[in-house]
Amino acid sequence: MILCIDSGNSRIKYGLWDGAGWCRSGSCAQADRAALGEIRAEWPMPRRIMLANVAGSDAEARIRGALGDWGARLEVVRSTAQAAGVRNGYRDSGRLGVDRWCALIGARALRPGALLVVMAGTATTIDALDGDGNFLGGLILPGQQLMLGALARDTAALPFAAGAHRDWPQCTDDAIVSGAIEAQVGAIERAWARLPGNERHCLLSGGNAGLLQPCLAMSMTRMDNLPMYGLLELARETSSET
Repeated sequence: MILCIDSGNSRIKYGLWDGAGWCRSGSCAQADRAALGEIRAEWPMPRRIMLANVAGSDAEARIRGALGDWGARLEVVRSTAQAAGVRNGYRDSGRLGVDRWCALIGARALRPGALLVVMAGTATTIDALDGDGNFLGGLILPGQQLMLGALARDTAALPFAAGAHRDWPQCTDDAIVSGAIEAQVGAIERAWARLPGNERHCLLSGGNAGLLQPCLAMSMTRMDNLPMYGLLELARETSSET
């Protein structure tokens, strides 16, 4: 049993791998991270606990505390120069967000060839791997709620929009929502056009994946919880080394 925890800016996702699949899974808001303590009573004790955390040291400490006696098993993952068949092309490999790093590793384990890995959450990240597992680089954009919030906060007359995506919006709420979606989709499609290789796949993950997916013009595969698959691969790799 391997418990994988993906601690993002807004939410914490977690899943228990039993060797054949995710036998249990769940999520909670960062503010409700104490709910992690409930899994100790309901789930079997895992052999290992892997954590990818981008929410800061306070979140890490609170997650460890919420896990109680399980916290002693917590293995905090950091971005490295190379792991599980992926080579980190960042100028400072340790500065690559660990959620992005784990998503790349998870994607590489799930699909061959060149990969565009899109994580649509609080921020939208668009990262590229070539067919040999080399991380080429990536983009970071504000996610949907951040874009809507910035317009509502920093303009005098625009609301926090509750519209829908339209090809040609004819009201302000639809124009704002559509503009935010089109900005993200346009960046994804431009990155896809630059991705080298004959065998290429786009994997789309994150809480806003369902918002972007219908608007993308190229083929893609929806793959939820990519960072957790990366954590699983890292656990497997380190297990084989011992």
